[in-house]
Amino acid sequence: MRPHTTGARLGVRTALALTTVAAVALSAAATGAVAAPAPTQTNPSTDAAQAGGVDATSAIVQLRLDPLATAARTKPAPGKKIDFSSATVRSYRAQLAAQRNDFKRWLKAHAPAARVSGEYDVALNAVAVRLNGTNLAALRSAPGVVSVAPQALYTPMAEAQGTTSTALDPDLPLINAGGVPGAGDGVKVAVIDTGIDVTHPCFSDGSPVPAGALTNGKVIVARMFNNKAPSRHYTPEAVQEHGTHVAGTIACDYGTPAVVNGVAIPYGVSGVAPAALLGNYNVFPGHVDNARSEDILNALQAAYTDGMDVANMSLGGGAQGIQDLLTIAVDNLDDAGMVVAVSAGNSGPGHYTVGSPGSAAKALTAGASSVGHFIGAPVTVGTNTYGAASGDFETVSVDTTANLTAVLDSSGPGGLSMACSSLQAGSLTGTIAVISRGACSFSTKIRNAQNAGAAVVLVANNVAGDPVAMGADGTANQPTVPAYQVSMADVGALKAASGQSATVGKDLAYINTDNDNIMAGFSSQGPTDRDWRVKPDLVAPGVNVLSAIPASFCDTPPCWAFFQGTSMSSPHLAGAAAVVLGEHPGWSAPQVRSAIVNTAQEDKLTSFKDGTTKVTDPDIIGAGLADVGAAEKAQVAIGPVSTTFGSVPGGSGQTRTAMVTLTNLTGGPLSLTLSQTGDAMFSVPTSSVALTTGETKTVQLSVTVPKGTVAGDYEGMLRVSGQTGEIAHSVLYVHVS
Repeated sequence: MRPHTTGARLGVRTALALTTVAAVALSAAATGAVAAPAPTQTNPSTDAAQAGGVDATSAIVQLRLDPLATAARTKPAPGKKIDFSSATVRSYRAQLAAQRNDFKRWLKAHAPAARVSGEYDVALNAVAVRLNGTNLAALRSAPGVVSVAPQALYTPMAEAQGTTSTALDPDLPLINAGGVPGAGDGVKVAVIDTGIDVTHPCFSDGSPVPAGALTNGKVIVARMFNNKAPSRHYTPEAVQEHGTHVAGTIACDYGTPAVVNGVAIPYGVSGVAPAALLGNYNVFPGHVDNARSEDILNALQAAYTDGMDVANMSLGGGAQGIQDLLTIAVDNLDDAGMVVAVSAGNSGPGHYTVGSPGSAAKALTAGASSVGHFIGAPVTVGTNTYGAASGDFETVSVDTTANLTAVLDSSGPGGLSMACSSLQAGSLTGTIAVISRGACSFSTKIRNAQNAGAAVVLVANNVAGDPVAMGADGTANQPTVPAYQVSMADVGALKAASGQSATVGKDLAYINTDNDNIMAGFSSQGPTDRDWRVKPDLVAPGVNVLSAIPASFCDTPPCWAFFQGTSMSSPHLAGAAAVVLGEHPGWSAPQVRSAIVNTAQEDKLTSFKDGTTKVTDPDIIGAGLADVGAAEKAQVAIGPVSTTFGSVPGGSGQTRTAMVTLTNLTGGPLSLTLSQTGDAMFSVPTSSVALTTGETKTVQLSVTVPKGTVAGDYEGMLRVSGQTGEIAHSVLYVHVS
């Protein structure tokens, strides 16, 4: 799997494009509807395509006995963790080890070329196997084997010093996080990613960091997981920038001063849960950009065993239905008391594009929306000035004046060229060229404009909102011409001004706008394949998110960057989980997830196409935009957090039922209502539920699909009210085929 990133550092070359790729997810054979093809993922920071797939040389073998997380003897009570010191757990763990040993003996006798490279007993009862030419069918014939699947490759899903101000980090008000210095105090969050640079002031514990140290009082664990580590001398060190950025979003120390490209940020950067403790679980050590299933399973098991309360995985690959073993592991860890936040993926727009493990039923899965700010230079044409975002590419060192030239052909929006192919030699000599985003990486199109003679390149965004910091694609032949991005809203005026004199200013500035809460076009959408569940669960900021990156990525550390991707939205939810657990340490993982999902803000998110049209489709936004303040005060837990009735034939006239469990967290009567649109009719048999504090009751819901209902997606909303009005809402969904 890969990280889910699409961001760029300002003024620094991107060493690795960290976004999710279209990898084929780890899965066992599954039946049912045919899954949609694995979507093509891009890195929103670089616009470069990401390639992933399956490691055909290795497999995960799932064995018959239940793992510790779900076995009747060892599964912890709600709000508790597995007690590894208890005699019962030790005894059952020995039983699991004996079953794995039986398999290893069978392997030695019947498939001697194969080698076991990893063993698991917490989230899965399984082993990882290096095949060395062994047929998968042979492994399936072994006693005690439930399933065998090739290992998937996962990638990161995101790029996928100034003075402290009393202003609040702008990410936080969007999700109603209070900016409280002590939020998340004592809660432990595992960052399963590319490592954390403990020397960054975001992660200071108040003491100097000794040379070579990878942990301190803030980052309390540093581990590395890679099957080739012994031969390549990998360590948990943060060589890539993705994990440090993710960790900063979760728990950067409150009010940390930041400077980007010489521009002092007018507020102190803060994580969502600035007092939380972090664990560095590096599954992309060195310059590795693909993690095997076994690496991620090892990291998850270690994080749970180390006592982590929350895990964040800003990574992913292509989902393969309900038998995806990594998603099963995520579900089992939730049952065992660890909240797992996961990025949805960067394969949008379009339904059925959510990746694995974000497709897990019990993952806290994040879609991405915008934060209205960027670092930019002024572009002046006549009496008009436009903001142009800087990123990985060069910027002008002096104010530069030249004729503006809009490059036109049939490839881009409104006839503006996407410049993905070579442009006529000399056609742009000495000009400020305007081209369009899309179809190829930023590096490719800027290089083509440079080769045609452009002095400066302006890349027009093709989605609503602010321009973003463009990232380089990591290839060796990077353009050297100054390049910026301008917003889609400014494209028409710049195109109309073609031929006029324009000036690009050398002085960069922090620019704050009102382009907040616009859904990212790249944000992956549901429903999930094969079982038609609502994903993402909700949305958090994932465009133009400012956070920490390692000291090696800028000339004058500490280093900071604006990144884009669902990799950036997932840590907002991990931080939210830490805040909620800090307030309610006795709540179970499902209750924490429900508090975050079922109190989300409705009617806040707008379309990337125009920035104004409200987006209400739950397959795009889930329950809405995160609201940390409301989650802290949640009065009811709903399980599952959303309800699917599956796929119903339009001509069948079927009625289907599903069960929903309500837990009263504060006491007082609850009332239930439904809102819905379309022909599918959702219903609930009771309008009131009497529950004392902590009491749980299960309610049956139903949907009727009249004969002749047009094929498509139909949604309703279960609304729960208490004494003060509505206190929670939960999406209901049915697919009509």
